[in-house]
Amino acid sequence: MQSASDPATRQSDLLDPARARAMEVLLGRAPRLAAGDALPPFFHQLYFWEPQPAEALGPDGHPKVGGALIPDMGLPRRMWAGGRLRFHAPLRLGTPAERRSFCESQARKEGRSGPLGFVTLRHEMHQEGALRITEWQDLVYRAAPDPGTPVPEAPRAPEGAECREEVTFDSTKLFRYSALTFNGHRIHYDLDYARDVEGYSGLVVHGPLLAQLLMLKAEAELGPLRGFAFRATAPLMHFEGASLCRQGQELWVEGPGGRQCMKARAEL
Repeated sequence: MQSASDPATRQSDLLDPARARAMEVLLGRAPRLAAGDALPPFFHQLYFWEPQPAEALGPDGHPKVGGALIPDMGLPRRMWAGGRLRFHAPLRLGTPAERRSFCESQARKEGRSGPLGFVTLRHEMHQEGALRITEWQDLVYRAAPDPGTPVPEAPRAPEGAECREEVTFDSTKLFRYSALTFNGHRIHYDLDYARDVEGYSGLVVHGPLLAQLLMLKAEAELGPLRGFAFRATAPLMHFEGASLCRQGQELWVEGPGGRQCMKARAEL
């Protein structure tokens, strides 16, 4: 593993405003962002792509592990379990920025469903010589999917939300989000793969998309964010409606039947 001060990868991006406007449209907003504007929280997911040739991808559509950043623990199935962010200053559209990525920790453990690999990545986004955003991504790696594996029971969502907002999804929205974030994971756009190989009942709504919606809700209702932390707790399918809920600085996504799909906390 590289030292704490030596990034495994560096990527530069101009932060094209057109991509941010496309994201606004996807989220049901008027496309108003322009060069010089502050990038909304978590919109940096649209940038710093890492294109890989087809032969460098795994069967799930994600890049194979074992490169400079993510170690190969012999577990091919990837899930973004959660993350944390610190917003030091806004990134500005139309200005070059650099993302420096580090593998902060890795561990392999035995779980009830078999071996699990835990990886935490740290991304630092710099612009004009200053650190603007620090992001930690918590990834979980599992063995090849077995559709016969029992699905864990989802936790129940809290009751008594102070603010509640209904949202819906469909296959087009998931495909467009995958395209904008250059996310090749097939569970989000390949229904046959998601159902027949991974064992889901439909396409899986991206965890980062749910986190994005919660972040924008927190900013709109509470004001500028200093930090945000989120964790996926159960999958949400593309044909299911959901509620974005908030009680104080605590937020969550409630799916059908009252199941909790994500929990989060905003830092002001």
